Amino acid sequence: MKITLLVTGKTEEKYLIEGIEKYLNRLKHYIGFNMIIIPDVKNTKNLSEAQQKVKEAEMMLKHINNPDTVILLDEKGKKYTSVLFSNYLNKQMIGSVQHLVFVIGGPYGFDETVYKRANGSMSLSDMTFSHQMVRLFFVEQLYRAFSILKGEPYHHE
Repeated sequence: MKITLLVTGKTEEKYLIEGIEKYLNRLKHYIGFNMIIIPDVKNTKNLSEAQQKVKEAEMMLKHINNPDTVILLDEKGKKYTSVLFSNYLNKQMIGSVQHLVFVIGGPYGFDETVYKRANGSMSLSDMTFSHQMVRLFFVEQLYRAFSILKGEPYHHE
């Protein structure tokens, strides 16, 4: 299985970039992982929130193929503990999922076309985080999930 994290806009804060890179390097030992950064929509002052989401959706959907399993990181999505998330990933691997794509939307969330294409959604917290911070939290949780599956001492219960 291969995992892709599809995100909108560049990460600008150095501390977030360093944290993301730390976990991306660790993930290499477990799975094929790729992060695709979709450019921010240009001229957003001339666009409504809905128009901005439509433009983001068009760019997102170009990176998603028919057989991909797509999970949106969404505040209304299913909540997992770290152990349950690792179990979820394990079921996807056992179930012969070839490509699992997690998607982080822009500041206003997702357009309806992205919700319709998704196979599911998950929430990292009841709290709201910046879409740039969610990237770090997600790659850390992904690393944690694989360390749990391998029985490594990173995670403590």
